[in-house]
Amino acid sequence: MSRHLKRLAAPRIWKIPRKEYPFAPKTMPGPHPADRSVPLLIVLRDMLHVADNRREAKKILASRSVKIDGKVRTDLKFPVGFMDVVTVGDKHYRALYDVRGKIRLVEIPEDHAEWKLVRIENKTAVKGGKIALNLHDGRNILLDENKYKTGDVLKIKVPTQEIVEHYPLQEGSVAMIIGGSHRGQIAHIKEYRVTRSPSDNIVVFEEGFETVKRNVFVVGVGKPEVLIPEVSAL
Repeated sequence: MSRHLKRLAAPRIWKIPRKEYPFAPKTMPGPHPADRSVPLLIVLRDMLHVADNRREAKKILASRSVKIDGKVRTDLKFPVGFMDVVTVGDKHYRALYDVRGKIRLVEIPEDHAEWKLVRIENKTAVKGGKIALNLHDGRNILLDENKYKTGDVLKIKVPTQEIVEHYPLQEGSVAMIIGGSHRGQIAHIKEYRVTRSPSDNIVVFEEGFETVKRNVFVVGVGKPEVLIPEVSAL
């Protein structure tokens, strides 16, 4: 596979000038898919503007002052994806989609940087009768009980992964749309419709539209637990 990436071919969720330079950094394999993540170099240089070029970004990472979900990261190509908590020095940010479908970094208070929301993608029975929850950001959490459903969202502490809250995919929950033409929109779930076929389950919203289950990420019950990005956000 190519180690290079043309800017014109970069994922549309990246907020970068497309025609100023020919190439862009390519994300390394990691916890998020390449088309749904942003390399750390883009985050520091083009989104947070704490570095003017690659050399400065490299020095910042070498100082070990950059953390993703509470862990120090030093690779320029490390992928930053949806719901990741980015810490640079004493400032904290959460990666979310805005109403234009772009990944944005929303500044958050220090106590919000201690947790993140993760969606359960699937579950696996493992040795010893335990259940492994496979989460959207590549994490795995082992549990003694099978008490959560796929599509539900957990609020966990980072980096310890301790579960502190559970937000089910059901009527009354609030969700952020993470795919399709409504990506970045906050909507209230009216109905969760299970289809008896290979087709995806459907989620219907009070706002007058519906989408498939994989495009829905619950962010709270009644109201969002995360700060929602404005159009003018980073």
